[in-house]
Amino acid sequence: MKLILVFLSFFCFSIFTSHAQLLKGLLKNNAKDSSVANGVAALGNLVKGNGSGTGLSKDDIIDGLKQALEVGANKSVTQLSSLDGYFKNNAIKILMPPEAQKVENTLRNMGLGNEVDNAILTMNRAAEDAAKSAAPIFVNAIKGMIIQDGMQLLKGGDSAATHYLREKTTASLTTSFKPIVEQSLVKVDATKYWNSVFSTYNKVPFVKKINPDLTGYVTEKALDGLFYQVAQEEQKIRKDPVARTTDLLKKVFAQ
Repeated sequence: MKLILVFLSFFCFSIFTSHAQLLKGLLKNNAKDSSVANGVAALGNLVKGNGSGTGLSKDDIIDGLKQALEVGANKSVTQLSSLDGYFKNNAIKILMPPEAQKVENTLRNMGLGNEVDNAILTMNRAAEDAAKSAAPIFVNAIKGMIIQDGMQLLKGGDSAATHYLREKTTASLTTSFKPIVEQSLVKVDATKYWNSVFSTYNKVPFVKKINPDLTGYVTEKALDGLFYQVAQEEQKIRKDPVARTTDLLKKVFAQ
């Protein structure tokens, strides 16, 4: 009888031990499987460009940056093409070019300040008028822009994307925008006032005659103003959730 009890006890212990070992093995395998699964997922993220830890793909980032610039460009055009969009914005108001500062001072001292004021006003009016046609030019430049390192721009300064846009597209934008500015200068009589100012100045005895390139100067300053305003809009999108008006902007700039 005792022998039977001993045998049964040994048998039960053996079964318990084998089940425990089996359970331990299963748990170990599951842990390995989980590690493998996690590794595969991480590798997949790297392949898709998610290795940054943001959960964003490279395409998400680049598309988001371009969309931010497009939104900024459209809003900037709306603002700057309105009456006094340039003229009453001290940050971008177009003044006489540096080489013409002497002209301005001389004519004002001669009592011809109105002519100078009209020249300055009409330069700004020309920029405002030309800005109405700037949106498609900017948007096309943005869409065609190649961004190699979107993450660097996303994590860069408050206006990193605008700075990159300016660096990459100023030459092409100038070529496209200059004829529009030239038409606007004629439309608002800026050319007439400009010529009046400089022809009057050049008649003054013993002064060096100058005649700056009006179209080139206003084109440059008008683009400066547009880039400045786009940068302001980019900063809003980066800092203010309310400015993120699309799902993509919310996704990219919420990181």
